Amino acid sequence: MGTVLFIIAVIVIVCLSILGWWYDSPTYKGIEGENMVHNILLQLPDEYVILDDIVLKTDRSTTQIDHIVVSKYGVFAIETKNYRGEIYGDDNRKEWTQMIITDVTYTKKWKTYTYVTKNHFYNPVKQSLAHTIAIKNLLSQWSALKIVPIVVFTGSAVLKDVDSNYDVVYDFNLIDTIQAYRTIYLSDSDVKRVVDILLRNDVSEFVDNKTHVNNVYAYRAEIDNKIASGICPKCGGTLVERTGRYGSFYGCSNYPKCRFTVH
Repeated sequence: MGTVLFIIAVIVIVCLSILGWWYDSPTYKGIEGENMVHNILLQLPDEYVILDDIVLKTDRSTTQIDHIVVSKYGVFAIETKNYRGEIYGDDNRKEWTQMIITDVTYTKKWKTYTYVTKNHFYNPVKQSLAHTIAIKNLLSQWSALKIVPIVVFTGSAVLKDVDSNYDVVYDFNLIDTIQAYRTIYLSDSDVKRVVDILLRNDVSEFVDNKTHVNNVYAYRAEIDNKIASGICPKCGGTLVERTGRYGSFYGCSNYPKCRFTVH
């Protein structure tokens, strides 16, 4: 009997450890954030159509879009980030920075120490812009259609120093951000056609998450190799060093036709 209880206790401990690891994993946090944003989007009026977790084919791989909102006022491509800590970044940098500041007090010495953890993640604005390009290619028959990239942060993230020409918002600002766009681009029948096109081109059923992630890494590796060779990954031009507001950077020699930059 004692052996059985011991085995059961070990199994419980292992299961709890696995659950703890899962709840702390980026995958779970990503799913949690996407669920939070989905519930927020449900507050939109019925004229807005919500599509979740859409995977579209691109020229080189696939792109996964957390949420697409279709309306007569435009199409919104939403990238969700469920982060904590302070967030730093701008439109041009390849990676943004997450800074987590933790105060730890040692009661015996009555001293408080501050620990700072820095993490880097791929520029979410660039992610969202890539999503809009994929959507625009599918909806080319509506050449004037407004396709809006939005990056939304859930959780306890603080947008400490974020400089962007696009909508980078907290989750509680998401509804107001979407409803601020009031110019009409589509009729009701066009909205239905756009939704149908997006759903028919969704390959999420056929592309598992591992394959998609591998596609993303392969694509980014190709871009990094071109940049390392001094080649603009956007148009094939030459990257030349320039000096701007925030210091030196590399920009495409075909500027202003091509505005690709890298810091």
